[in-house]
Amino acid sequence: MNCEIKRSVSLYSYQDEFYNHQLDLEGCLRETAKAGAAGVELLAEQMIRRFPLPIEDEAFREQWFGWLKQYGLTPSCYDAFLENRIFDNRTLCLGEQISMMKRDIRLASLLGFPVLRTLVSTPMDVIEGSLSYAEQMNVKIGLEVHAPFSLNSSWAEGYLSMIRRTGTRFFGFIPDMGIFCRNIPDVTREQYRRKGAKEECLRIVDECYAQRREKGFVKIKYDLNLGKANMEYRMANGMQEMLDAVKRAGGGPADFGYANESFVYSWSDPQDLIDNIEYIFHTHAKCYNIHEDYTETATDIAGVVAAYKKAGYTGFLSTEYEGGEHLRDDLPVDSIEQVRRHQEALRRAIEG
Repeated sequence: MNCEIKRSVSLYSYQDEFYNHQLDLEGCLRETAKAGAAGVELLAEQMIRRFPLPIEDEAFREQWFGWLKQYGLTPSCYDAFLENRIFDNRTLCLGEQISMMKRDIRLASLLGFPVLRTLVSTPMDVIEGSLSYAEQMNVKIGLEVHAPFSLNSSWAEGYLSMIRRTGTRFFGFIPDMGIFCRNIPDVTREQYRRKGAKEECLRIVDECYAQRREKGFVKIKYDLNLGKANMEYRMANGMQEMLDAVKRAGGGPADFGYANESFVYSWSDPQDLIDNIEYIFHTHAKCYNIHEDYTETATDIAGVVAAYKKAGYTGFLSTEYEGGEHLRDDLPVDSIEQVRRHQEALRRAIEG
């Protein structure tokens, strides 16, 4: 089958350098191009000051498209955040949330993005209420499939039912490669080791994760109460037994912290991607630590790319470096080098 997988970078990857004023928005675009990516994923609320006003300004848009042309980049995905609790005393009503979603769709269109990422917390009726406008603006809405959520699950089936019922071609999924973690990232383990976690407790948690992967994760169920669904998912995947084992080993706060952190990651069979390929618009190629030999410590780059090749995927794999959050309190973060390494790892897997 035809396979033209493209490579992108989420500017979220450069958050440390952006926050520390080592890079501005143009600098992030420049580094994206230097890393070898063809596409760029933007978090406008993070990287455009006085958001959303500048996007309405034609001069800003001219500058934006000028930068894209200068660095040879294509807009791949616009990351939106449905902030439905901007007031202290109430949640935005349905109409207000749909209006906010339509605003973000319009902003994505103005900046040339064909896909808008929305979070798993976005209510389904808000998505459905925005579909006709998304089609009008020719911007597809992609729901991020982030751990602990997964494809080929009752959670995903809830959204697939809506797609079938409406017949829409403007809503689908954006898998995050954190759902394809073979093991807990080494930077996470080292962070808790620095916090004082015991070797025995680290071993217990790592072994429990390996057992969950070997048995096959019990997948999260569809539930409007995400907190309830998440806790049921954790308990179904042996959380209590793991915590009891850590307690018996004399675990302290760092040990229990690592145990709970282990549920930030999950494992799904890459076959899930093949089964749902017609609904996948974009992919967050999550990474945590890429070594000098271009091996990633947790995510299954080879397995995901192989599945996408088999399915004929022609979308973007967008580097989303998240290892810095496990380093910045104690160690320097070099997102620029990590992104470069990850882009090279993706290139090798795609072209290999």
